[in-house]
Amino acid sequence: MTEMALDRSAAASIPSLDDATRQLVRLAAILSIGSEREMRAALVEAAAGPAEPLWVEEVILQGYLFAGFPRTLNAAREWRRASGRPAPSNDEGEDPEAHVTEWRDRGEATCAVVYGPFYERLRRNIHELHPALDAWMIVDGYGKILGRPGLELWRRELCVVAVCAASRQDRQLHSHLHGALHAGASAAQLRETLTLVEDMLHADDVSRFRHLLARVVHE
Repeated sequence: MTEMALDRSAAASIPSLDDATRQLVRLAAILSIGSEREMRAALVEAAAGPAEPLWVEEVILQGYLFAGFPRTLNAAREWRRASGRPAPSNDEGEDPEAHVTEWRDRGEATCAVVYGPFYERLRRNIHELHPALDAWMIVDGYGKILGRPGLELWRRELCVVAVCAASRQDRQLHSHLHGALHAGASAAQLRETLTLVEDMLHADDVSRFRHLLARVVHE
């Protein structure tokens, strides 16, 4: 059984979100749109658990894709202060030249899981926008970051759903609602994920995203 198949099996065994995943989902959204005070408070809370510290660090790192480098740097700095944990002594991200082929292969595999039957069409569409965007999506997005082994893909995708909803990125939310299902998350887990960020949204956003999820579940 492959690692990604194991991910989907693990997700299917959890009927609703566990406390650790709830914490990660909220944290991901706050890191993407929250104030510095909100970010700091969320990271202090995360340092007390129940999410594994490694999982928290992976959510911070993947924020680089969705919230940008400045927010990710600030989050990492506050996490070091709140958790008291030192940075790892080494990481594959330190040596891109040694890992670029691995990231490309891992990125293609991860993206194919997330997009399922829409994968080939996605690659064509992004390449038509710009070849560089297609390469960056695969190597950087899905290979270097979302394909990292420190956090299961289904949990990563639920965090991405929370970020897309909180930042009102409807098109990407549509894609990653599908992606979370493809990675093994359930419709119930997705509904709870959206509920966890409702306080960050306007009432019309909440209604729109609920309808979007209902449509995705039946597509």
